[in-house]
Amino acid sequence: MTDVLKVGRTLTTEHTVSDDLTADRFGNPGVRVLATPALVALIEACAIRCAAPTLAEGQGTVGTRVDMQHLAPTPVGMKVTIRVELVELEGKRLGFRFEARDELDLIARGTHERFILGSMERFLARAGEKASGGS
Repeated sequence: MTDVLKVGRTLTTEHTVSDDLTADRFGNPGVRVLATPALVALIEACAIRCAAPTLAEGQGTVGTRVDMQHLAPTPVGMKVTIRVELVELEGKRLGFRFEARDELDLIARGTHERFILGSMERFLARAGEKASGGS
């Protein structure tokens, strides 16, 4: 652990909207703007990176809830800036507030919840058992 996990911790990331992040790629033909599921993935990645430096060896976080308003479209080639802030820390539960902006507008805002896992290895092993039919 190299950092302290506390309320008020923030992280900002920047991304350029590529074709792989568009609604067209998520099944909405011809809609070449940032897709809502891609935006959620970018927000989750930002929250993961915000918490990661504070975790002990072998720990990780998993997302359990996202409440988002997607307010404006962002076309291919435009930059998106995502800012997360840890606003709640209750045991292993992390509550983040986030905003996403493109070069012109606020495009999304909301909250995201994650939980700290004591052992990511154990979590992945359980998922592997589930994938193989629970044997």
